[in-house]
Amino acid sequence: MDTKNITEPILIRLPAALERLVRELSSEPIIAVDTESNSLYAYQEKVCLIQFSTPRNDYLVDPLALKNLSPLDPVFRSPKIEKVFHAAEYDLLCLKRDFGFEFNNLFDTMIAAGILGRQALGLGTILKDEYGVQVDKRNQRANWGQRPLPENLLKYAQLDTHYLIPLRNRLLMDLLDSKLLPLAEEDFKRISDIKLNANGGSPPRDITAGCWRISGAYDLEPQNAAVLLELCRYRDAVARSNNRPLFKVLGNQVLFSIAELTPQSLDEISQIPRMSDRMVKRHGRKLLGAVKRGMVSDPIYPPRHTRPGGNFLRRLEALRRWRKLTAQDMGVSSDVVLPRDLMYTLAKRPPQNVNELVAAMEIVPWRCEQFGDQILAVLNPK
Repeated sequence: MDTKNITEPILIRLPAALERLVRELSSEPIIAVDTESNSLYAYQEKVCLIQFSTPRNDYLVDPLALKNLSPLDPVFRSPKIEKVFHAAEYDLLCLKRDFGFEFNNLFDTMIAAGILGRQALGLGTILKDEYGVQVDKRNQRANWGQRPLPENLLKYAQLDTHYLIPLRNRLLMDLLDSKLLPLAEEDFKRISDIKLNANGGSPPRDITAGCWRISGAYDLEPQNAAVLLELCRYRDAVARSNNRPLFKVLGNQVLFSIAELTPQSLDEISQIPRMSDRMVKRHGRKLLGAVKRGMVSDPIYPPRHTRPGGNFLRRLEALRRWRKLTAQDMGVSSDVVLPRDLMYTLAKRPPQNVNELVAAMEIVPWRCEQFGDQILAVLNPK
């Protein structure tokens, strides 16, 4: 399908234009939504573009030009307007974090496709299969915080929502034909209720936790682990002051190698794998300072995790086996049958009877009705 004949998107950068857009969106029963963020180019990512499509027009809202996006909140909250996303989770978390939006009445085309047993769930693949549209997904990695946005990025952003409403219509018919719409609606509701963390989604970085997530950190001697933590603190400070993502300051493997080898001079630090001359010039002396601080700090030890009990592990494995076999019979992925978080909850606090099961599966009543007896039998074998 030729995308050259698609009408150019309408760019929304002024409050009056946003108010007009809100009036149009409020009159629509279904709208498509997507976002673009700058996670690869900033210390703390933020939403840099919000795309909307109606059956007639495509819109690109520029949050970097608009100080107040609160007029959009009633649109997202309205139970009368269906919002169509593809892979909504990340978009919802970003929109909730940056603007405090709440959501009702969603349709997620990726979730719907997965419930229908489709194997390829990426939007680029689906658009190519359904509409013959070739989308360059490399643009996902573009710097969406740059202004002005080049024409190719504007077109790419437009295509991410332009086809979502007709795609939703096709998937809806398939869900109705297969009698799986109630299952899909459960997951749409679950995703719309997704919560930010207790600190509102953008807490100060937990540098210590990030340190232990570096590959090999658990194998370091405690004193070397203290060095790694000092190196992570240095990197975080540089990244924050320059508004750069951590990996664009110093890579994890470089930090690990320094912590493991504890160089004592610029010559030694220049021998670290992946340590370029430019990096030595820019960071070398500060890194050596971090090494010295770590060597005189108290040793640190990996965080301890409570070992799961044997009964929990047996129940979890039994649920996994049942879930896998049921998914194979249905021709879907295992998570469609029983979401992973719910599987762990049921294994940890197994319901003993129907009433307890209904309470435990309150958020997924269709699954409870369809699979409840089987789940009880798996959790409480005679």
